[in-house]
Amino acid sequence: MRRTLFITGASGFVGGAIARSLADRFTIRALSRSEGSDAAIRAMGATPIRGELGKVTADAIAGSEVVIHCAAFVKQWGTREQFWNANVEGTRQLLQVARQAGVRRFIHIGTEAALFHGQHMRDIDERYPYPAHTPFLYSETKAAAEKLVLAANAPDFATLSIRPRFVWGPGDQTILPVLEAMVRAGRFVWIDYGKARTSTTHIANLVHGVELALDRGTGGNAYFIVDDGVTQMREFLTALLATRKVTPPDKAIAGSVVRGIAAVTETVWRAFAIKSDPPLTRFAASMMSRDCTINGDKARRELGYEPVISRSDGLRELSG
Repeated sequence: MRRTLFITGASGFVGGAIARSLADRFTIRALSRSEGSDAAIRAMGATPIRGELGKVTADAIAGSEVVIHCAAFVKQWGTREQFWNANVEGTRQLLQVARQAGVRRFIHIGTEAALFHGQHMRDIDERYPYPAHTPFLYSETKAAAEKLVLAANAPDFATLSIRPRFVWGPGDQTILPVLEAMVRAGRFVWIDYGKARTSTTHIANLVHGVELALDRGTGGNAYFIVDDGVTQMREFLTALLATRKVTPPDKAIAGSVVRGIAAVTETVWRAFAIKSDPPLTRFAASMMSRDCTINGDKARRELGYEPVISRSDGLRELSG
């Protein structure tokens, strides 16, 4: 008998890749908010279940052995209420109904950003602490959500968090398209000459990590899933843009200056209640100007994880 999974965020980059990968082996039910999402979900081989975060019913999940929670408020700009309701309360409510529905395993898609408050993060692993305070709503709410997930672990309800860093690859509708648009519009500039070092996670490697977590891993634990090795922002983003036949300019600006500009920009946007998103946020400026390198040994030991594609091969595939 095919196992049944319930997934949120299937109309997005990460959730969609997971759903498509598992659809030939599992019966997948996916949370959907619109007719457009319904169609996209059906095209993946999954069944859309109409609803929204914070209001998922136990009936919607009934019969599912596993919940994979990918949905989140991931925009660069928003109110505290938007971030908190989607990322924290949405996760809290989903955990509750999953327990009620008899789900045996709950896999949360987390992020290294849950640990970020503006600092460099170098060779960190799962022992790295959550910050006592962070100025970033995304970081704050993703940390709060992950804490809820890991604290909900029980003998009959295993809860895990899978943490990728800098997800990229086929189907990306955020990082590469945004970078390309910035370069073509003449708005791209390197921060600190792109010297920041980073880990990355190809979407195929993230999907593989989630597949392993369906049956492996210890409940109540988080696991970093990353590509092999680290790279400089300039090296990786130049190669990524080259897959679209785009060459970024050489112009650069100091990270401290960019972070200062972002702080002023956010202040102005809030003071005048400007409805559009600011062109630069403190979170984006800080993330792009700080090292973030991750030790993924725990996933190798406990999940049996090994990358299924290298960074160089992934870039070649994107180039067509």
